[in-house]
Amino acid sequence: MFSFQTGMNRDCTGRSRRDFLSLGSVGAFGLTLPEVLRAQAAQADAPDINCIMLWLVGAPSHHETFDPKPDAAKEIRGEFGVTRAKNGELFGELIPRIAAISDKFSLLKAVHHADGNHDTAQFELQSGHRFNPSITYPSFGSVVAKEKGYRNGLPPYVLFGGIKSEGAGYVGDIHNPLNIGDDPSKKGFSVREVQPPFGVKQNRYDRRQRMLSALDTFRAAAEARGEITRTMDGFVARALELVASPAAKKAFRLDDEPEPLRARYGMHRFGQSCLLARRMVEAGVRFVTVSNGGWDTHADNFSRLKNELLPPFDQAYSALLEDLDQRGMLSNTLVIAFGEFGRTPIVNPAAGRDHWPQLFPVALGGGPVKLGRVIGSSDAVGGEPTSRPVSVPELAATFYRALGVDYHKEYVTPDGRPLAIVGNVEPVSELF
Repeated sequence: MFSFQTGMNRDCTGRSRRDFLSLGSVGAFGLTLPEVLRAQAAQADAPDINCIMLWLVGAPSHHETFDPKPDAAKEIRGEFGVTRAKNGELFGELIPRIAAISDKFSLLKAVHHADGNHDTAQFELQSGHRFNPSITYPSFGSVVAKEKGYRNGLPPYVLFGGIKSEGAGYVGDIHNPLNIGDDPSKKGFSVREVQPPFGVKQNRYDRRQRMLSALDTFRAAAEARGEITRTMDGFVARALELVASPAAKKAFRLDDEPEPLRARYGMHRFGQSCLLARRMVEAGVRFVTVSNGGWDTHADNFSRLKNELLPPFDQAYSALLEDLDQRGMLSNTLVIAFGEFGRTPIVNPAAGRDHWPQLFPVALGGGPVKLGRVIGSSDAVGGEPTSRPVSVPELAATFYRALGVDYHKEYVTPDGRPLAIVGNVEPVSELF
């Protein structure tokens, strides 16, 4: 079995959402490899747009990033000033590099929903559907994986440091992401199962291959076991292909990048994960999620944003957009940055901001999306939308339209129920 342990993110619940997403695990509702390849062939004429999603777990404050209120009272505007962005908007003063390249993305400033709980809101923002304990909807990356399939021997969906909301749900384990739990900024970085990890001897690696051979023998003797076995066959075949793939090994070699470019992204986990995401897309991966935690700032919001959170985000996000643009990749790569909700207009007694799903911004650009646009607005305190509110299903439809996925499509659950991948909504037309 090929297992990739997720990274760890903590929020105000105090729980660590750790999950094992296994390339090779048995999925009762998975598809066979031929079915995956047929789906891939059916999508051959769809726009070939990739996606890098910067998933800001815990929810960043919109007041200190994309929607500051400098004229409001101090308990609303907070401790920081503003900077004038290239597109004329006011951004928070701690993201000057992002402000300088605001012509390379657009903003939806009035996204909203009604769920102030981290776990369930994360499921909603990763799937476009309200959380439902009786059905687990697939994440955006898993839908793209199902619709578009493998390319260049690489998995369609890769996840850096993720949590459980980014899985495949009812569409089957075979569409789960390949999860990279390693820190790309550390010396000796390698990806487990793509090459022998640092310090692992070749003979141990060879034993893994013999184990897979034994699994093949077991599978051949157990064809009568049905769909579960056939799903395992698809996993194993793709896992072996990934291990042997020169494209995969090359894509993971961050040392091939010039040191000045690595430094531009930032020699920290988030920065090097963003750089690796660009290399993944360049090599053939269709959807990459870079999960970046720590944004649940109920206390010490301003200190944490200034000293821990915003400088790496400002550095890495701006570097990613500039790098993609300079390489001619922004036209075929959608880049999205957002969290599960916003944060309260009024600063609390602990110098923090609490959960606020009523309003938050989403930054997106690349692919067919128009750049430099600002759509929607908020009231004087950054508490409610005042123009062009966008619901989460509308946001999901916007993502899918940009990626060339039919957002009106329905899938059938294992128990035979047809379910729309989004619902009866339309994308934000002003972006196209």
